[in-house]
Order: sequence, then C-alpha cells, then structure tokens
Amino acid sequence: MTKKVLLFAFLILGFSAIAQKAQKIGYIDMEYILENIPEYQEAQSKLNSKALTWQQNIEKQQKEIEALKSELNIEKALMTKELILDKEEDIQIKELELKKLQDSYFGVEGDLFLLRQQLVQPVQDLVYNAIQDIAVKRKYDFVLDKSTDLIMLYTNKQYDISELVIKSITREKMLDAANEKRKGKDSNIVTTESDNQVTEEVEKKLTDREAKKAELQKKIEEKRALQLKKREDLKKAIEAKRLKRIQDIEDAKKAKEEKNKNN
Repeated sequence: MTKKVLLFAFLILGFSAIAQKAQKIGYIDMEYILENIPEYQEAQSKLNSKALTWQQNIEKQQKEIEALKSELNIEKALMTKELILDKEEDIQIKELELKKLQDSYFGVEGDLFLLRQQLVQPVQDLVYNAIQDIAVKRKYDFVLDKSTDLIMLYTNKQYDISELVIKSITREKMLDAANEKRKGKDSNIVTTESDNQVTEEVEKKLTDREAKKAELQKKIEEKRALQLKKREDLKKAIEAKRLKRIQDIEDAKKAKEEKNKNN
C-alpha cells in the first residue's frame, strides 16, 4: 500500500513540477484490452491447460511420496535398520526428483516461461506497440494503466484510450492480412518460415528439457534398481543367516541327543 501511495505522490509532484506546460494524459485498462483480443484468450487457454497438466503430474508424485512415508511408518517396527535407511533414501530421491520436476515446469526459465514467451508475449508486444503509436500520434505525455497497482481515485472516461488500442490492433491485423494477400505466396512463405523458425527454437528448448528429464529419470531408475537389488541381497543374507542359526540349533540338539544315547 505504501509503495502505491508513494508512486501516486511521485506522479502528482511530477505533474506539478511541469505545470507550466499543459499536459495531455490518457489511460488504458490492460485487462479489458487483453480480454478483447481473441489471440490472447486462446494463448491463455492453452497456457492454463498445460499448467494444469503439469500441476497434476506434480500432485501425483506428491501422493506417491506420502504413500511411501505412510508405508514406512507402518512397517518400521518390523524392519531392520539397514532396510529403514534404504527406504528413507528412496523417499529422499523421490523428493529431489519432485523438486527438479517443479523447477523444470514452473522455474524461472522453466517450460511455463518458454511457453508464455511463445504464446502470450507476442500479443502483449502488439498491445504495447499500439499504445506507443497512439501516444505519439495524439501527443499524450503520459499513458497510465488502470488495471495495475497504481491508485487512480478518479478517471474520466473521455481519457480512456482502451478502445482506440483495440481498434488500432484490429486495423493493424487487417492491414497485415491485406498486405500478405497482395504480396502473394512468396511473402506468405517468408512469414511462415520466420514464424516456424521461432516456434522451432522454442520447441527445441522444450525437447532438450524433455531429453534432460528423461536422462535424469533413467539415472534415478538405475539407482533405484541398484538399491532394490542391494535390499534383496540384504534380505537373502538375513534369511540365510536366520536359517543357518536354526540349523545350528537343530544340529546342536541332535548332537546332544546322540551324546545322551551313547551315555
């Protein structure tokens, strides 16, 4: 709240300091503008769908880890110290794997960030370019965003240029479509190649990430298989030791019985 007040006060002081010159100020509602751009809504829908799938993958692994912890707590009293340590190490590996999965999906440069760049960023750039174009042509000194944290205590609708921005974007798209049609197939091929190049670069990054995930998963599975073998070998050794002890007891009994018979 303090930051908002300071920002608002700063703007007021800035306006006062240059009050000698008439200032032309406009504002936009970014949320309203984006809601009226079909490409943005489509991109956001794809982004949300992908994020939901990734979140479900994370939740699935979280449940598996909780199940392992619960199983360990139940069986702990019947397990040897070595087996308990092995189980705890398995859980730690799965928790590390989950943390890496979360970072690869939602980290600073994760899959969500790359996908947002591919789908949403171009639309946002289109909006910002339209705002700058209108501001320059109509000689606005300031253009504020009503939907941000900036406190706007009162707004006069006549200074809202949101509709102008939407119309400018629509007109720009129509002009681009007309130009492409006029230039013919060659222009379309060039544009398509450029778009494909951007898409391929993003897809390559995503593919590289998937390859790294698969490699990490393989290493984890190999380590888990080694641990399982170690655990099975340990179980067999413990069982063999138990059977030998039983056999030793039986042999001792028979030897004692033979001795008593001879006496």
